[in-house]
Amino acid sequence: MADPSNRVATHVMLHGRVQGVYYRGWTVEQALDLGLDGWVRNRSDGTVEALFAGTPVAVAEMVDRCRRGPTHAVVTEVVAKPGTDPGAMGFHKLPTI
Repeated sequence: MADPSNRVATHVMLHGRVQGVYYRGWTVEQALDLGLDGWVRNRSDGTVEALFAGTPVAVAEMVDRCRRGPTHAVVTEVVAKPGTDPGAMGFHKLPTI
């Protein structure tokens, strides 16, 4: 785990065609590649929600990657705000809410 004093967390809501296009699986792959902790899940309203925690550079890079998404996604809006760092938990898919 990175130095806890050099960690940030960002909560992200993703809008557009982000379900049924491998967005969650892609997000897990990208987050693990960047060494992030957190989670991703579908929401019943058609959005995808995620929490990314890690170094400021890695979290910012992940948010930028989310703006593009996987090949078949069409991201129309990314709403990012500060989140609560969950600590070292790895990165996981959560059930839809």
